[in-house]
Formats: sequence, structure tokens, C-alpha cells
Amino acid sequence: MGRERLTVAQATTRFLAQQWSERDGVGRRLVAGTVGIFGHGNVAGIAQALLEMELADPSLLPYHQARNEQAMVHTAAGFARMSNRLSTLACTTSIGPGATNMVTGAALATINRLPVLLLPSDAFATRASGSVLQQLEHPVSLDVSVNDAFRPVSRFFDRVHRPEQLPDALLGAMRVLADPAETGAVTIALPEDVQTEAYDFPAELFAPRVWHVDRPVPDAGSLARAARLISASRRPLVVAGGGVIYAEATEALRRFAEATGIPVGETQAGKGSLRYDHPQSVGALGATGTHAANELARAADVVIGIGTRWTDFTTASRTAFAAEGVRFVNVNITSFDAAKHAGVAVVGDARAALEALTDLLAGFHVDDELVARTASLRRSWDETVDAVVGTRHAPRPAQAEIVGAVNDFLGETGVVVCAAGSLPGELHKLWRCRDAKSYHVEYGYSCMGYEIAGGIGVKMAAPERDVCVLVGDGSYLMMAQELVTAVQERLHLVVVLVDNHGFASIGALSESVGSQRFGTAYRYRNPATGRLDGDVLPVDLAANAASLGVAVVRASSTDEVRAALEHARSVAGPVLVAVETDPMLPGPDSASWWDVPVAQVAVIESTREARAAYDEVKQEQRSYL
Repeated sequence: MGRERLTVAQATTRFLAQQWSERDGVGRRLVAGTVGIFGHGNVAGIAQALLEMELADPSLLPYHQARNEQAMVHTAAGFARMSNRLSTLACTTSIGPGATNMVTGAALATINRLPVLLLPSDAFATRASGSVLQQLEHPVSLDVSVNDAFRPVSRFFDRVHRPEQLPDALLGAMRVLADPAETGAVTIALPEDVQTEAYDFPAELFAPRVWHVDRPVPDAGSLARAARLISASRRPLVVAGGGVIYAEATEALRRFAEATGIPVGETQAGKGSLRYDHPQSVGALGATGTHAANELARAADVVIGIGTRWTDFTTASRTAFAAEGVRFVNVNITSFDAAKHAGVAVVGDARAALEALTDLLAGFHVDDELVARTASLRRSWDETVDAVVGTRHAPRPAQAEIVGAVNDFLGETGVVVCAAGSLPGELHKLWRCRDAKSYHVEYGYSCMGYEIAGGIGVKMAAPERDVCVLVGDGSYLMMAQELVTAVQERLHLVVVLVDNHGFASIGALSESVGSQRFGTAYRYRNPATGRLDGDVLPVDLAANAASLGVAVVRASSTDEVRAALEHARSVAGPVLVAVETDPMLPGPDSASWWDVPVAQVAVIESTREARAAYDEVKQEQRSYL
């Protein structure tokens, strides 16, 4: 096919524009666009290549301007999750702080098993200029750069020292991005001199290439073992994780649940695997779970995890499943997760596994007692949610009321986006999912600042859906500047800012461990005490959003929030609804536990009391062997 003389950067962008993923006969761009901030390390390389591509055809690899490098990785992660990991964005930065700012985003993507492509610039490969601006000088190894920080948080890492190395790096990167069992952050470090170096690349490198995302069928033996264990159970429970949604296996799960009568609890990533009103749906499980799911979990004799990696929140730090001799069946695309809790490992695609298990369990159905128990617990929890979201507190509303208002506003197909603070716990318990992609809470890393940037990625991936970002004042202050990107792209994104003047989640946790909410409220330093216990800071976050070009509506009650949300439908571009809430009005308790160690010795009485309570609950923790 001949060869084409291009710079390394030009070859990279040409290659990325021709990569496609395919599953079940449906194709889409594997790398749908780029997000970038340019500096001396990439302005003459990747930036020049993107400019040439945009002038030729802006649709090939659209460029989006970001304000913060960490945030743009969050945007790519939000895009990838909304695309069920079949499409993502590439992120380009300069060397130095621009590159290392992306490390947190890379960690988030890898922990959440989300594909993102990172293209940080790197120090001169030739070293012709000696020590250059923003270069780390390591006295023992001269080939170390700041980009080596990406290695532990990347699923694939390569540094292209010579143009000849680029094809292997690019192909290796695409392999990992398109593999649901291996995916996460993929980093290709591009030295700034190498980016601009020309080379005669083989023309076939730039031909359209399809990466097939198959549905590996689990081994027949593992399916048979799982079916035998389930069919012998009396109180089984399904725990649906994110893998159910990524595999587009929600219909297969519904058929499995209806055929067997087994109730279904959900992790944060798996919420929406069943509609909230399905007879087998018992909602959130674990430390942020519902009474319904957690009561069934405590009694379960066989727990069927589908696409979950069993985090400590899901297992309530290994106290959720309390039955003597409880056994696990783990359906997962990765053998690493399938082997957890000494479970019967069923390694394969969630949809393929569920379809096979439904056939193998033909004729099996849980007894009437469990069916009745499930229905009773569902009704009780439904009444709890109605009461919580329907209450009208004054003078400031409870956060749970705002959750209910946003839930009603988004309806059947709208998407809520959240990540950190007290909101994810209340969303997990209270949100009523009607659609598998309507719930987008990043809780693998629970990264403060993800919300707005991730919401932009969600909206870019699903422009036809209403998207509402729920963010607390703490997370807003971490990373609000991507609102400018939403303004620039004319994205109709609704941001509900829940302002309680501090860190509500950690405040409550601090109180529970005897630390008296220390350092969790936004207060002046008090001259009388020398402590941060003075008056509330006069910070106006709504004014900040307005200064960034966002349409702002202030609300002081739940009813005003509901009216503001309806008004937002008619506003072009991003809208921020600001409301102050009372942090001392929490949502319903999960009647569950999370292991946060408490000081063993303390002068403070509240800490000593908390330690005594901790030691008592700690005895319930167990290993599932």
C-alpha cells in the first residue's frame, strides 16, 4: 500500500480517526474525539496535527477545549461509561504539570474499568537541549520522567522514543481500550521532539480498523457448578454490578429474575440494572443500601454477583452477608473479580452467562415465602422513600427532598450525575431508576470534582437525553471551571448545586467516629478560640457560576427547586440551580456498616465511645472463604 510521510503527531491523529469498535453488529468510533490543553510540549505536535485534521474535516476527530487536565479525563470517563465502554475520548497535554494533572483522572478510569486514552507530552528523547522546562531530573536514572507516575494507574503504558515504535504503541493501546476485561486508562507518552519528527509510515496503518468486542461464553463446567449451587439454595440473592449495564445485559437479567423469582440488589455502578418498580428489584445494597436489600442480604445462603468487583461499600466491609455457610457465584468478564470471596467463578460476558443460567435453571423458582418477603420489604421501602422525598422541611430543605425533585424532573430517560460527598449515598438509596443509563454515580474512586466534567462527557455521549449534575459545595469548589466548556459547547446541562456550607458526608462520618465534625464546615477562624468555628463564610457559589457565563436560578425551598428545574428546560446552554440545604437532616439510614477505624486511645470522650462501638461491630466482620 505504500508509505506516507507524516510527523508522529500527524500519524497518531490519522490513526485514531480510523479506529472503530463493534459489538452485536453495531459499530461506532472507538475514539470519538479529543479533549486537550496545549503547552510547549504539544502545541507544535499534537495541536498542529489536530489543526490540519480540523481544516480537512472537523468531524474526523473533533477537538474540545478543556480548562483543567484532570477534568478532561473525567469528561472522557463520563463519555466512555455512557457509551458502555465502546467509545471514548483522547486527552492531550503538555509535559510537566499538565501531564501529571491527569494522573488522578487515570486512576479514576482504571479503578472504574473505563477506557480513556491519555497522550501526555514527554521530555526530549534526544536530550539535545539538556534539562528542559518542567523536566524531572532523577539523579540515578536519566530516562525517568514525571510521566512514569502514570504506570501504576494505567492498564497500558508506553513511551514512544522513535517514530518506528509508534505503530506497536498505537495498536497495543487500542487492544486494551477495546477489551472489557483489560480496559482502563491507556497512556502513550510522546516526547515533544518526537511528536514533530517526520517518518515514512506504512499506509495500511491509516486504513479503517475494527476492534470486535466479543461476548465470551463462560465454560460449561463453571455454568453447571453455578447452576447446581443456585438450584440447591433457599434464599438466593442477585447483586447486579456495573458489568450488567456495560454488557447491555439488563433484559437478560430481567428474564432471569422473572424465571427464578430471585430478588435483585444493586451496587452503585449496577443501579438501573432492573427498573425500580420491578417485583424482584430490592434496590441498593450495602453501606449505602436499602433496608429491603440489606435484610435479604443478611439471610442469603447463595449470593450471585453479576459484573461486580465486590467493593467494601457493597459488602458493608464484609458484614452484609451474615448467613452461616453463605456461598458466592461470581459472573464476571475478569477472572480476578470472578475469584473473589472463594466464589464459583463464571468468567465471561454477563449477557451470555445470564442466558445460559436461565436455561440451566429451567424449572427452578424460589419458594413462596421468599417471594412474599421480597414483596413486603419492597412495599415498606417504597413507603419510606415516598415519606422522605415528600417531606417539606423549613427554613432549609433536606438534601433528600432535592433528590426527589431531580428524580421527578428527569423522568424516564434523563441522567443524574454525581460522585462524592453525602449525595451518592442518598442517591443510591432513594433514586428510582426507570432506565439502565439514567444513573451515573462515579463511586469507584468517588472523586470530588468529577461531577461537572463527567456530566459534560455524559451529555456529549447522549445529547438526546436530559442530563442533571447533582453536586455539593465541596465538590463544586474542587472543580467547577469546566462550566466554561459547557458554555463554549452550548451544552444544555442542568447543574443542581446543593450548598450546605461544608463537607456534609465527612462531617457525619467524623461525628460517628468521635471526631466532632472537626474541619468539615466552612467557617471563619474565630479570634476568641483560635479555631475554625466562627461564622459561616460568605461564599456565593451561584455568583461564581454566573461569572463563568452560566444561567443561574436561586431557590430556597424544594418547591422552588422544582419550579427552577422546569424553567431550565427552556434555557439554552448550561443552567445552575442553587439551593441551600440543612446538613443535619440526613436521609434514611441503611442499617449497615462501613469499616472506618477509630483511634484506639483518646482523651476525647466522644472518640472513646466511638471506639467501643467500633470494636463491637468489628466482631461481625468475616472472611468469605
